[in-house]
Amino acid sequence: MAIYTKPRAEKKVAERLADRGYEVYCPTYTTLRQWSDRKKKVTLPAIPSYVFIRIQENLRWEALKDPAALNFVFWQGKPAVLRDEHIEAFQRFMGELSDTSTVNMADLTSGDRVLIKKGNFDGTEANVLKINKKDITLILPELGIKLVCQHEDIDTL
Repeated sequence: MAIYTKPRAEKKVAERLADRGYEVYCPTYTTLRQWSDRKKKVTLPAIPSYVFIRIQENLRWEALKDPAALNFVFWQGKPAVLRDEHIEAFQRFMGELSDTSTVNMADLTSGDRVLIKKGNFDGTEANVLKINKKDITLILPELGIKLVCQHEDIDTL
């Protein structure tokens, strides 16, 4: 689930919720900021005013007891629930999670379904069309697009 926080309170909310035993994720990045007299590296939230939390439905209101947590993010009248694979994909994008799995190309044949894990089509399912030594040709069935990927850029389903 996603929690909407007060401005510039994301890291503190995540820290306090983690201290209370919740599994939270607040993506951050470090950048160099210029002041009139100095430059300083600062850590900023990648998604301002949002913290992601894994919590049971019956305990979700406990998380809002934090003074800087304003509300849950709602979608169509229900709290927005993010799937684990979306959070993991975002962590990979942020460089916080490395993907060490490799696909054994000997196990793949034409027609197999795979998951693209890098590039513009990250997280998209595709069908194997042709396997070469250096790359693999895929087809995106929903779009009818042929795509050539490196072996390390895909994962089996």
